[in-house]
Amino acid sequence: MRRAQWLALGLSDEDMQKPKIAVVNSSSELAICFSHLDGIAAVVKQAVREAGGLPFEIRTTAPSDFIINSGRGGNYILPSRDLLTNDIEVTVEGAQLDGMICLASCDKTLPGQVMAAARLNIPTIIVICGYQQSGEVRGAHCDIEDVFVASAAAAMGRISQDELREMSANAIRSPGVCSGLGTANTMHSVCEALGMCLPGAAPVRANSEKMFDYARRSGARIVEMVNEDLRPRAILTPAAFANAVSMVLAISGSINAIKHLQAIAIEGQVDVDIYKLFDEIGRQIPVLCAIRPNGDHPIEAFEDAGGARAVMKRLEPLLPTWALTVTGRTLAENLAGVTVADPEVIRPLDNPYSREPAIVLLRGSLAPGCGVVKIGLRGEGRPTQFRGPAKVFEDRGPALEAIRTGRIQAGDVLVLRGDGVKSGPGMGGAANMAVFALDGVGLALKVAVVTDGQMSGLANKGLVVAEIEPEAGVPGPLAVIRDGDIVSIDLALRRIDLEVPAAELTARIQQTPPLQKPDGRGWLSIYRRTALSLDQGASLAPAPAPVKTVL
Repeated sequence: MRRAQWLALGLSDEDMQKPKIAVVNSSSELAICFSHLDGIAAVVKQAVREAGGLPFEIRTTAPSDFIINSGRGGNYILPSRDLLTNDIEVTVEGAQLDGMICLASCDKTLPGQVMAAARLNIPTIIVICGYQQSGEVRGAHCDIEDVFVASAAAAMGRISQDELREMSANAIRSPGVCSGLGTANTMHSVCEALGMCLPGAAPVRANSEKMFDYARRSGARIVEMVNEDLRPRAILTPAAFANAVSMVLAISGSINAIKHLQAIAIEGQVDVDIYKLFDEIGRQIPVLCAIRPNGDHPIEAFEDAGGARAVMKRLEPLLPTWALTVTGRTLAENLAGVTVADPEVIRPLDNPYSREPAIVLLRGSLAPGCGVVKIGLRGEGRPTQFRGPAKVFEDRGPALEAIRTGRIQAGDVLVLRGDGVKSGPGMGGAANMAVFALDGVGLALKVAVVTDGQMSGLANKGLVVAEIEPEAGVPGPLAVIRDGDIVSIDLALRRIDLEVPAAELTARIQQTPPLQKPDGRGWLSIYRRTALSLDQGASLAPAPAPVKTVL
């Protein structure tokens, strides 16, 4: 049956004996981050053919955060990662293809692709498809982060709609992912630290000759990997995950990398606790870069200085460099002879931008599981301690209105709940606009934000404790916090506490059902029923073991 199908497609019997390679493409006309992938796929397929392989281009869902965040409160964003993983499994496993080459672009495609690679454990290599060119407005740099911030400022009446429209019309000048060090460029760098793409591939200007060169070389390499039987689980070892965590900390990357790395580890059945790694490694890894939005250097400067590979060269004394990579060589071998082109953009270990950890995990009576804080560079005047009364919201709209009308004041703790894996369901980004709105009215450093939702990699303002566990969708303190309850945060002690007597807090939890918003009958309802908690990457639960019946 397969031969009949493939002969009808114009393939020969000789073709059918070649390594069969899935070219995984999330091309879409909905979003600029995917609009160039068809051209890259053509180059990759030609390289696979020339190397003796048989490419089959397959399509997956194409989740772009700035596009699919419009419906259902933005809650499709995280679940789309797992939908993409399952898209790949159905086609690649179903057709029993021999290897995969995945075209990585926006925030969720790369983690979803590497999760699929870890699950299926067939030879896989990732092609980093690059970041977009930013624009200018009135002689000043303007990128998508600036539009993100300005949209909240416009909602607060701080800038005109005409100014916002001008920024929106000029922020993006080419295909590719957001140009700042948000989740996409963080995960591209993480991919290189994991060893799942060719060395030197991240970050890269979209549609540049360098990007196409890496695409061609990756197309040739995947055929070699199939012939060598080099599989992802030989690469995705505890050492690789330690390298990835070190990368996130050194570049002050997006906190979304934490749950993505944990999900990849679970799919690959790797016995590693990513949250524990961030706690432990965070005390050793300094911040070596100050890339927008963390600092003033553009992503282009980071690439030109050597990118992820140069960061690992700086970190080399601290890394388990015996980790294997898709090249078939170790990280140590890949780093031999590497130099850093600009010591100011990627600083040496003895002259970092900060010796404090870029990401801190907090625990306490408000977050017995965990809460995540992106500190970045502490020179920005961010508070390291905060204590104030809670103002609790379960929807973005009323929270933004409270900020606009002055009902949120300096000293308050803005609590946005009901945006977690179960309560959303699916982790929306309601807190992002609230953070930018606070910045727009001059309160970013005077109001703390606490949420069980996720934060965009571009939202790096003030003191925000995100991804609180347990979330409000399961019994726990966040589900029962009330207006006026005192919240205390101490980054030095790594604590976040709800100053309510323990007996009263226990009684509240016993008497109050967890918060869960309606989710209908579609994909979000499936995700709610099957998704695991954040400490397990918010990935989908494995099937239960079959019950043995004795007859």
